[in-house]
Amino acid sequence: MKKLRFLLSLITKNNDFQVEQAITAEAAARELGVELEIVYADGDTITQSTQILKNIQVHSALQPSGILVEPAGGTGLPQVAKAAAAAGIAWSLLNREADYIGELRRTSKAPAFVVTSDHRETGRIQARQLSALLPDGGVALYITGPTESGTAKDRKEGFEGVRARNLQITLLRGKWTEESSQRAVLAWLKLAVTNKLAVGAIVAQNDAMAMGARRAFEALSDPQEKQRWLSLPFLGCDGLSKTGQAWVRNGLLAATVITPPMAGQALQLMVQALRSGGQVPERTVTSLESYPPLDKLSRRQPAVVKQ
Repeated sequence: MKKLRFLLSLITKNNDFQVEQAITAEAAARELGVELEIVYADGDTITQSTQILKNIQVHSALQPSGILVEPAGGTGLPQVAKAAAAAGIAWSLLNREADYIGELRRTSKAPAFVVTSDHRETGRIQARQLSALLPDGGVALYITGPTESGTAKDRKEGFEGVRARNLQITLLRGKWTEESSQRAVLAWLKLAVTNKLAVGAIVAQNDAMAMGARRAFEALSDPQEKQRWLSLPFLGCDGLSKTGQAWVRNGLLAATVITPPMAGQALQLMVQALRSGGQVPERTVTSLESYPPLDKLSRRQPAVVKQ
Protein backbone atom coordinates (compact mmCIF):
# COMPACT_ATOMS: atom_id res chain seq x y z
CA MET A 1 0.00 0.00 0.00
CA LYS A 2 1.39 3.39 -1.02
CA LYS A 3 2.18 5.96 1.64
CA LEU A 4 -0.73 8.29 2.22
CA ARG A 5 -0.20 11.70 0.66
CA PHE A 6 -2.40 14.76 1.04
CA LEU A 7 -2.89 18.17 -0.54
CA LEU A 8 -3.86 21.17 1.60
CA SER A 9 -5.16 24.17 -0.36
CA LEU A 10 -5.24 27.46 1.57
CA ILE A 11 -6.31 30.99 0.67
CA THR A 12 -3.18 33.08 1.19
CA LYS A 13 0.20 33.19 2.92
CA ASN A 14 -0.47 36.76 4.09
CA ASN A 15 -2.78 35.93 6.98
CA ASP A 16 -1.88 34.64 10.43
CA PHE A 17 -4.82 32.21 10.59
CA GLN A 18 -3.89 30.66 7.23
CA VAL A 19 -0.30 30.30 8.39
CA GLU A 20 -1.50 28.59 11.56
CA GLN A 21 -3.71 26.28 9.48
CA ALA A 22 -0.57 25.17 7.66
CA ILE A 23 1.43 24.75 10.87
CA THR A 24 -1.21 22.55 12.52
CA ALA A 25 -1.56 20.42 9.38
CA GLU A 26 2.21 19.95 9.10
CA ALA A 27 2.38 18.91 12.76
CA ALA A 28 -0.44 16.39 12.26
CA ALA A 29 1.22 15.00 9.13
CA ARG A 30 4.48 14.40 11.00
CA GLU A 31 2.66 12.72 13.87
CA LEU A 32 0.64 10.51 11.52
CA GLY A 33 3.56 9.64 9.25
CA VAL A 34 1.94 10.91 6.05
CA GLU A 35 3.09 13.25 3.28
CA LEU A 36 1.57 16.71 2.95
CA GLU A 37 1.84 19.31 0.20
CA ILE A 38 0.50 22.83 0.85
CA VAL A 39 -0.49 25.27 -1.89
CA TYR A 40 -1.79 28.84 -1.60
CA ALA A 41 -4.34 30.42 -3.94
CA ASP A 42 -3.40 34.09 -3.39
CA GLY A 43 -7.07 34.77 -2.69
CA ASP A 44 -8.18 33.68 -6.18
CA THR A 45 -10.77 30.96 -6.82
CA ILE A 46 -9.59 30.20 -10.36
CA THR A 47 -6.01 29.77 -9.16
CA GLN A 48 -7.22 27.49 -6.40
CA SER A 49 -9.33 25.36 -8.74
CA THR A 50 -6.45 25.01 -11.18
CA GLN A 51 -3.97 24.02 -8.47
CA ILE A 52 -6.27 21.31 -7.14
CA LEU A 53 -7.34 19.97 -10.55
CA LYS A 54 -3.70 19.56 -11.57
CA ASN A 55 -3.29 17.18 -8.63
CA ILE A 56 -6.47 15.28 -9.50
CA GLN A 57 -5.78 14.91 -13.23
CA VAL A 58 -2.41 13.18 -12.92
CA HIS A 59 -1.82 9.44 -13.13
CA SER A 60 -3.60 7.60 -10.32
CA ALA A 61 -0.27 6.57 -8.78
CA LEU A 62 0.59 10.25 -8.32
CA GLN A 63 -2.78 11.45 -7.05
CA PRO A 64 -3.13 12.52 -3.42
CA SER A 65 -5.04 10.21 -1.09
CA GLY A 66 -7.05 13.19 0.11
CA ILE A 67 -7.52 16.91 -0.44
CA LEU A 68 -8.27 19.48 2.25
CA VAL A 69 -9.50 22.90 1.07
CA GLU A 70 -10.27 26.25 2.62
CA PRO A 71 -12.06 27.94 -0.30
CA ALA A 72 -10.84 31.33 -1.48
CA GLY A 73 -14.18 32.34 -3.00
CA GLY A 74 -17.87 32.16 -2.35
CA THR A 75 -18.40 28.56 -3.42
CA GLY A 76 -16.99 25.41 -1.88
CA LEU A 77 -15.60 24.36 -5.29
CA PRO A 78 -18.35 21.78 -5.96
CA GLN A 79 -17.15 20.75 -9.43
CA VAL A 80 -13.60 20.27 -8.21
CA ALA A 81 -14.92 18.25 -5.26
CA LYS A 82 -16.91 16.02 -7.61
CA ALA A 83 -13.81 15.44 -9.75
CA ALA A 84 -11.90 14.41 -6.64
CA ALA A 85 -14.67 12.03 -5.53
CA ALA A 86 -14.87 10.50 -9.02
CA ALA A 87 -11.15 9.77 -8.77
CA GLY A 88 -11.64 8.14 -5.35
CA ILE A 89 -9.87 10.96 -3.50
CA ALA A 90 -11.05 11.96 -0.02
CA TRP A 91 -12.29 15.55 0.32
CA SER A 92 -12.51 17.85 3.33
CA LEU A 93 -13.85 21.38 3.29
CA LEU A 94 -12.34 23.65 5.93
CA ASN A 95 -14.01 26.61 7.58
CA ARG A 96 -16.96 26.49 5.20
CA GLU A 97 -20.34 24.81 4.83
CA ALA A 98 -21.51 23.24 1.54
CA ASP A 99 -24.69 21.37 0.64
CA TYR A 100 -22.91 19.16 -1.90
CA ILE A 101 -20.99 17.29 0.82
CA GLY A 102 -24.07 15.17 1.53
CA GLU A 103 -24.29 14.20 -2.14
CA LEU A 104 -20.62 13.22 -2.24
CA ARG A 105 -21.12 10.99 0.78
CA ARG A 106 -24.03 9.23 -0.95
CA THR A 107 -22.31 8.72 -4.30
CA SER A 108 -18.65 8.12 -3.40
CA LYS A 109 -16.87 5.67 -1.14
CA ALA A 110 -14.14 8.21 -0.44
CA PRO A 111 -14.55 10.21 2.79
CA ALA A 112 -16.15 13.63 2.34
CA PHE A 113 -16.76 15.96 5.27
CA VAL A 114 -16.62 19.48 6.68
CA VAL A 115 -14.60 20.79 9.63
CA THR A 116 -15.58 24.37 10.36
CA SER A 117 -16.29 27.01 12.93
CA ASP A 118 -19.73 28.57 13.31
CA HIS A 119 -19.19 31.84 11.48
CA ARG A 120 -22.62 33.21 12.37
CA GLU A 121 -21.80 32.66 16.03
CA THR A 122 -18.50 34.46 15.48
CA GLY A 123 -20.46 37.47 14.24
CA ARG A 124 -22.84 37.24 17.19
CA ILE A 125 -19.94 37.22 19.65
CA GLN A 126 -18.43 40.29 18.00
CA ALA A 127 -21.76 42.12 18.22
CA ARG A 128 -21.96 41.32 21.94
CA GLN A 129 -18.37 42.49 22.43
CA LEU A 130 -19.24 45.75 20.71
CA SER A 131 -22.28 46.25 22.93
CA ALA A 132 -20.12 45.69 26.01
CA LEU A 133 -17.63 48.29 24.81
CA LEU A 134 -20.25 50.81 23.61
CA PRO A 135 -23.19 50.28 26.00
CA ASP A 136 -24.64 53.69 25.09
CA GLY A 137 -24.53 52.90 21.38
CA GLY A 138 -22.83 54.77 18.59
CA VAL A 139 -21.21 54.12 15.22
CA ALA A 140 -18.69 51.40 14.42
CA LEU A 141 -16.49 50.98 11.38
CA TYR A 142 -17.10 47.38 10.27
CA ILE A 143 -14.48 45.76 8.01
CA THR A 144 -15.55 42.53 6.32
CA GLY A 145 -13.86 39.99 4.11
CA PRO A 146 -14.40 39.83 0.33
CA THR A 147 -17.94 40.17 -1.06
CA GLU A 148 -17.88 36.66 -2.53
CA SER A 149 -16.71 34.99 0.70
CA GLY A 150 -19.26 32.78 2.43
CA THR A 151 -17.35 33.22 5.67
CA ALA A 152 -17.67 37.01 5.44
CA LYS A 153 -21.39 36.75 4.65
CA ASP A 154 -22.07 34.40 7.56
CA ARG A 155 -20.13 36.49 10.06
CA LYS A 156 -21.95 39.63 8.97
CA GLU A 157 -25.32 37.86 9.14
CA GLY A 158 -24.58 36.71 12.69
CA PHE A 159 -23.39 40.18 13.66
CA GLU A 160 -26.48 41.87 12.26
CA GLY A 161 -28.75 39.32 13.91
CA VAL A 162 -27.87 40.45 17.43
CA ARG A 163 -26.50 43.96 16.86
CA ALA A 164 -28.08 46.35 19.34
CA ARG A 165 -30.45 48.90 17.84
CA ASN A 166 -28.42 51.77 19.24
CA LEU A 167 -25.34 50.62 17.28
CA GLN A 168 -24.86 51.64 13.66
CA ILE A 169 -22.15 50.43 11.28
CA THR A 170 -20.23 51.88 8.36
CA LEU A 171 -19.14 49.06 6.08
CA LEU A 172 -15.70 48.62 4.48
CA ARG A 173 -14.33 45.56 2.68
CA GLY A 174 -10.93 43.94 2.88
CA LYS A 175 -9.42 40.69 1.63
CA TRP A 176 -8.56 39.07 4.98
CA THR A 177 -5.08 40.64 4.98
CA GLU A 178 -3.62 43.52 6.98
CA GLU A 179 -2.56 45.32 3.80
CA SER A 180 -6.02 45.16 2.21
CA SER A 181 -7.67 46.61 5.32
CA GLN A 182 -5.08 49.37 5.59
CA ARG A 183 -5.77 50.38 1.98
CA ALA A 184 -9.53 50.34 2.50
CA VAL A 185 -9.35 52.52 5.62
CA LEU A 186 -6.92 54.99 4.02
CA ALA A 187 -9.26 55.38 1.04
CA TRP A 188 -12.23 55.85 3.38
CA LEU A 189 -10.42 58.51 5.38
CA LYS A 190 -10.19 60.64 2.23
CA LEU A 191 -13.99 60.84 1.92
CA ALA A 192 -15.69 64.02 3.09
CA VAL A 193 -18.33 62.06 5.01
CA THR A 194 -15.68 60.51 7.27
CA ASN A 195 -15.28 63.58 9.47
CA LYS A 196 -19.04 63.77 10.02
CA LEU A 197 -19.21 60.33 11.63
CA ALA A 198 -18.57 59.99 15.35
CA VAL A 199 -17.06 56.52 15.07
CA GLY A 200 -16.72 54.84 18.47
CA ALA A 201 -15.10 51.50 17.56
CA ILE A 202 -13.52 49.52 14.73
CA VAL A 203 -14.69 45.95 14.18
CA ALA A 204 -12.93 43.67 11.68
CA GLN A 205 -13.82 40.14 10.65
CA ASN A 206 -10.32 38.98 11.47
CA ASP A 207 -7.38 40.17 13.54
CA ALA A 208 -5.17 40.92 10.54
CA MET A 209 -7.67 43.43 9.16
CA ALA A 210 -8.14 45.00 12.60
CA MET A 211 -4.40 45.59 12.73
CA GLY A 212 -4.45 46.89 9.16
CA ALA A 213 -6.97 49.51 10.27
CA ARG A 214 -4.64 50.49 13.11
CA ARG A 215 -1.79 50.86 10.62
CA ALA A 216 -3.93 53.21 8.52
CA PHE A 217 -4.64 55.46 11.50
CA GLU A 218 -0.96 55.31 12.50
CA ALA A 219 -0.16 56.90 9.13
CA LEU A 220 -2.20 60.05 9.82
CA SER A 221 -0.07 63.20 9.90
CA ASP A 222 -2.23 65.11 12.42
CA PRO A 223 -1.13 63.92 15.91
CA GLN A 224 -4.47 64.73 17.55
CA GLU A 225 -6.44 63.01 14.79
CA LYS A 226 -4.13 60.00 14.97
CA GLN A 227 -4.54 59.71 18.75
CA ARG A 228 -8.31 60.11 18.51
CA TRP A 229 -8.59 57.10 16.20
CA LEU A 230 -6.04 54.98 18.04
CA SER A 231 -7.83 55.57 21.35
CA LEU A 232 -10.88 53.71 20.04
CA PRO A 233 -11.43 50.00 20.75
CA PHE A 234 -10.42 47.66 17.90
CA LEU A 235 -12.11 44.25 17.66
CA GLY A 236 -10.85 41.32 15.62
CA CYS A 237 -11.35 37.61 15.19
CA ASP A 238 -9.23 34.41 14.99
CA GLY A 239 -7.55 34.94 18.35
CA LEU A 240 -4.37 32.98 17.80
CA SER A 241 -2.11 32.88 20.85
CA LYS A 242 0.86 34.68 19.28
CA THR A 243 -1.13 37.29 17.36
CA GLY A 244 -4.75 38.10 18.25
CA GLN A 245 -4.56 37.14 21.92
CA ALA A 246 -1.16 38.81 22.29
CA TRP A 247 -2.52 42.00 20.67
CA VAL A 248 -5.37 42.04 23.20
CA ARG A 249 -2.95 41.61 26.10
CA ASN A 250 -0.79 44.43 24.68
CA GLY A 251 -3.78 46.74 24.29
CA LEU A 252 -3.60 46.88 20.50
CA LEU A 253 -6.97 45.14 20.26
CA ALA A 254 -9.80 45.44 22.78
CA ALA A 255 -11.13 41.97 21.99
CA THR A 256 -10.96 39.04 19.60
CA VAL A 257 -12.82 35.77 19.06
CA ILE A 258 -10.74 32.65 19.54
CA THR A 259 -11.29 30.44 16.48
CA PRO A 260 -9.05 27.35 16.59
CA PRO A 261 -7.37 26.32 13.30
CA MET A 262 -8.91 23.07 12.07
CA ALA A 263 -6.64 21.82 9.28
CA GLY A 264 -4.69 19.51 11.59
CA GLN A 265 -7.88 18.09 13.07
CA ALA A 266 -9.33 17.51 9.59
CA LEU A 267 -6.19 15.71 8.45
CA GLN A 268 -6.34 13.42 11.49
CA LEU A 269 -9.98 12.56 10.75
CA MET A 270 -9.20 11.87 7.11
CA VAL A 271 -6.20 9.65 7.83
CA GLN A 272 -8.13 7.65 10.44
CA ALA A 273 -10.97 7.08 7.97
CA LEU A 274 -8.68 5.99 5.15
CA ARG A 275 -6.71 3.63 7.35
CA SER A 276 -9.79 2.08 8.93
CA GLY A 277 -12.01 2.09 5.85
CA GLY A 278 -14.64 4.02 7.81
CA GLN A 279 -16.32 7.39 7.38
CA VAL A 280 -16.06 10.71 9.15
CA PRO A 281 -18.98 12.68 10.64
CA GLU A 282 -20.35 14.90 7.89
CA ARG A 283 -19.87 18.07 9.94
CA THR A 284 -17.48 18.83 12.80
CA VAL A 285 -17.71 22.27 14.41
CA THR A 286 -14.90 23.80 16.45
CA SER A 287 -15.56 25.77 19.64
CA LEU A 288 -15.46 29.57 19.86
CA GLU A 289 -14.91 31.96 22.74
CA SER A 290 -14.64 35.66 23.38
CA TYR A 291 -11.22 36.90 24.44
CA PRO A 292 -11.38 38.40 26.97
CA PRO A 293 -14.65 36.86 28.25
CA LEU A 294 -17.67 39.08 27.72
CA ASP A 295 -18.22 39.59 31.43
CA LYS A 296 -14.67 40.93 31.79
CA LEU A 297 -14.65 43.08 28.69
CA SER A 298 -14.10 46.75 29.31
CA ARG A 299 -12.89 49.62 27.25
CA ARG A 300 -9.14 50.00 27.46
CA GLN A 301 -6.61 52.49 26.14
CA PRO A 302 -4.84 50.91 23.16
CA ALA A 303 -1.10 51.14 22.74
CA VAL A 304 0.45 52.77 19.69
CA VAL A 305 2.16 50.49 17.19
CA LYS A 306 5.67 51.61 16.34
CA GLN A 307 6.39 51.82 12.65
